[in-house]
Amino acid sequence: MTCQLPFDCLNDIFKCLEEDKHTLYSCLLVNHLWCEVSVRIIWGNIWNIRTPRNNIVSSSILSTLVACLPNESKELLCKNEIFILTPTPKLPLFNYTAFCKILPISSIDELVVNSLQNKKPSKKRLVKEEIIKMFANQVYPLKKLFYYNNYYPLNFSFPYFPGLRDLSELYCSTILPSNFYYQLSQICCNLHTLSIIFDGYATPNELKELISLQNNLKVLILSAYDNASWKDIIPALKNNSNTITKLRLYGNKSNLPFSFVGLFYNLQEFIFSFMNVVNGNYFEGFKSLQYVNFSNLQTLKFPYHCPRPEYVMEFLETNGKNLKKFYVRGSNKALRLSIADFCPNLRSLFIVFNNNEIDILKVIFNNCEYLESIKVWCGKHYLSEKKVFETVANYSPNNFYELKIDNISHSDISPEDLEPFFISWKNRITKRILSLIIIKEYCKNLDDDEENMEIIKKYENLGIIRFRTIGYEKEKDEENYFII
Repeated sequence: MTCQLPFDCLNDIFKCLEEDKHTLYSCLLVNHLWCEVSVRIIWGNIWNIRTPRNNIVSSSILSTLVACLPNESKELLCKNEIFILTPTPKLPLFNYTAFCKILPISSIDELVVNSLQNKKPSKKRLVKEEIIKMFANQVYPLKKLFYYNNYYPLNFSFPYFPGLRDLSELYCSTILPSNFYYQLSQICCNLHTLSIIFDGYATPNELKELISLQNNLKVLILSAYDNASWKDIIPALKNNSNTITKLRLYGNKSNLPFSFVGLFYNLQEFIFSFMNVVNGNYFEGFKSLQYVNFSNLQTLKFPYHCPRPEYVMEFLETNGKNLKKFYVRGSNKALRLSIADFCPNLRSLFIVFNNNEIDILKVIFNNCEYLESIKVWCGKHYLSEKKVFETVANYSPNNFYELKIDNISHSDISPEDLEPFFISWKNRITKRILSLIIIKEYCKNLDDDEENMEIIKKYENLGIIRFRTIGYEKEKDEENYFII
């Protein structure tokens, strides 16, 4: 007699397969219960399996959504001579729409446009409206709403969108009509995450009201580019000064206000990500934060341009003791050396060393005894891979287990370099498996050499290392370099 695991148990197991789509899809074929569990997980965020260039996938998703439309919507499309082939003439096996927990308005727009390229704009708009209305009536609760632009305004009342009452994540922009924020503020006061793109338009007062009404806002993401600024919403943030624990700031200019960060004394994570800033401009506004004490801060990241190093050093002297993750790309030698003194409890580190600074890496390894993971640049003016391997083998602390290498130029590592490193790792007192991760962009990496891969496979089979490569874009997503 076979034993069938209950639905909830299978659901917990299959959630671990969300990134392994091939295995998850195979579960669809086992039996009806496995199929339903898998379908719920896949359709929970169906948008992440589709790409703008894959019209086949887009058409398949659209046809399934059309099959789920209520009869009145199907009749309306038919009346307007909009005929979209569905997977089956019968009703779908599941109500796929109800499984969705994430609704990106722009993705629906993109889905329809890519799939119905030869249709008139008016007919595309009708399809979009009927699909969004279906989501409005059937998705409950909705976890995430992505609504960034005003190209496709929602033209129905939000009280008829019951899932929004328990919305936990909102990703929006200041270009949206004020009525959107007004209606949302009437029904939604329990946002966990709020992400706002400032488009250069005046910030609607209704958005400020929505912010001030939140009871438990924990994650705040602000993105301002070109002439835009988040200055106008700062007063509305005061009501959430004790609840916000994660703050991510994105932009491409340095004269934005930063002193308001000091309001959030319970911060655990602070990401300061600015691109294309004119050389010589060092975010003078950060000066006001250098002595602010964030007693709970564990993660600090400067993925691109960094404030003036002396400001960051003062900040680390005040807050570095509690840091577990510190990522900084733009730094000077003094700042790199200060990490060993001010951040003794680090678990994860990304820092750029010049090619003559291997001794600084040794000092960090010696002083940061809890360090588990490090990412470094190799090649050209930076550290050589061979020296990094030698230093990791001989100086990394007992807890260390993960090495990420981002090659700026072609790798010159050889099997003669790799094997001694793996042997040294095998002979360490602490028998932790080493995770070796190569970030691939355009350069030739060590795994592009067949002999290197033979050595790698040998020590993988011995249980000494785990090896993988990740694309540059995926690595940036994992490190929150950009808005997801």
